[in-house]
Amino acid sequence: MDTKEFTIAEVSAHNTRNDLYMIIDDNVYDLTKFAAEHPGGEEILIEYAGKETTEAFNDIGHSQDAKEIMKKYHVGAIVEAERKSNQKKEEPKKCSCLILALSGIAIGVGLVIILKTLKSK
Repeated sequence: MDTKEFTIAEVSAHNTRNDLYMIIDDNVYDLTKFAAEHPGGEEILIEYAGKETTEAFNDIGHSQDAKEIMKKYHVGAIVEAERKSNQKKEEPKKCSCLILALSGIAIGVGLVIILKTLKSK
């Protein structure tokens, strides 16, 4: 059986209590019927309806049981071109090293000023 593919735009149209899809790890879930049963309340699911929610899902620390329950709500996957797992990691901008170095210098200067102020009292 082929997995149905969705674009992110298609999933985003399913963003209401009565039509509630989510993207988790490039997979699409129809949680419309599950929302009322969700142990954390349906409000949180409605807040994330139609969105990519991998980070929020993982941050909560869902149990293995929760991950098993999810399988029955799986309706497809995100099209290959839009999958997060295929997106090239953005390289850090060259200026980020400069910002980091200048931040360290600023902290050092601040500490010197504080120490001199304390010694002069």
